[in-house]
Amino acid sequence: MLTMDHYMPVRLFFGERTVFENRNEFKKLGKRCLIVTGGTSAVRSGALADVAAVFAGLDIAHQVFDEIEPNPQTDTCHRAGNAAREFGADFILGIGGGSPLDAAKVVGVFAKNEQFAPSDIYARGENPARLPVALIGTTAGTGSEVTSVSVLTESVTGRKRSTSSDDLYAAVSFCDPRYTASMPYDVTVSTALDAFAHAAESLLSSARDEMSALYAQRAVTMLWPVFEQFYENKSMPDAAGRAAIYAASLFAGFALNSTGTLFPHTLGYVLSEDFHVPHGKACAAFHAFLFNRSKQYLPGRFAEILSLCACGERHFFEVITSLADVRIAMTEEQIAAYCARWAEGVGNFDRSPGGFTAGDAARALRALR
Repeated sequence: MLTMDHYMPVRLFFGERTVFENRNEFKKLGKRCLIVTGGTSAVRSGALADVAAVFAGLDIAHQVFDEIEPNPQTDTCHRAGNAAREFGADFILGIGGGSPLDAAKVVGVFAKNEQFAPSDIYARGENPARLPVALIGTTAGTGSEVTSVSVLTESVTGRKRSTSSDDLYAAVSFCDPRYTASMPYDVTVSTALDAFAHAAESLLSSARDEMSALYAQRAVTMLWPVFEQFYENKSMPDAAGRAAIYAASLFAGFALNSTGTLFPHTLGYVLSEDFHVPHGKACAAFHAFLFNRSKQYLPGRFAEILSLCACGERHFFEVITSLADVRIAMTEEQIAAYCARWAEGVGNFDRSPGGFTAGDAARALRALR
């Protein structure tokens, strides 16, 4: 029986110079903006200079908060919310990769809820007041531009946690592939792996439906030729390749928005927290384990992914493991401590092929040795 559950309230513009060509969208959001970004990407990509030029022409006052760290801390986002309120911001603009974009979403909530403590972002109730948020991506992987998800590091515990609900959708996202040209090779690979993770995990999810599958299939077919280039030549994509990766990350984001992720994302969090593995590679580190499980429990869907990639099983695994390239020798004590976090079950464990338990997680962590 055909089923679909799809909600996508984000106005999306994709293409070169889209910030200039659609500048009037900013006017709809207000006259004062707090720009939320990290230390360098907004400047290096040219996105901040473009925004400043547009804002000057529209007479929009702005202030820059450039303290967002990788895997953004809830405390930092809370401070940015205070800065927005003190500045009298009408809206928030996030510029950067997944971390600044995810941060900007919750900064809009903190700005309108002075009573919230940093950890309250995980228990904020239904549809709290918020400032509208616009986003400009400078990497191509997370799909944060189109999702209702924000992944943050809880400052008290140091653990990465995601939060998701309708209040975290952006009002508008501007997606210009030119801004991704400033990414170095390793970041380009990792972010592309993140987009592939979203698409492939969505295809294997028990929450998959017809709409999510269409988006995910398109993402996989766009990403795999770029992966072949990474694998064979270790070379950067040209402008067309960068545009393909960015578009694929958005298609994968649409799919993720419907289905959520699978166990590689939860396990990947600990690699980012404690071993400083970039998020995309941290997720991809568990994909060989995921795809082997899918061969056992969902062979038709695994065959579908191979067909989309137009390659054989052996080559598929070689490319995935080569690009992820993660080897970590965890002790049994470390593994036991991580698995204790997941003993009561995790939503994306349940959606994974064959189900997934803390015991399965232990085996996946050992496989990284």
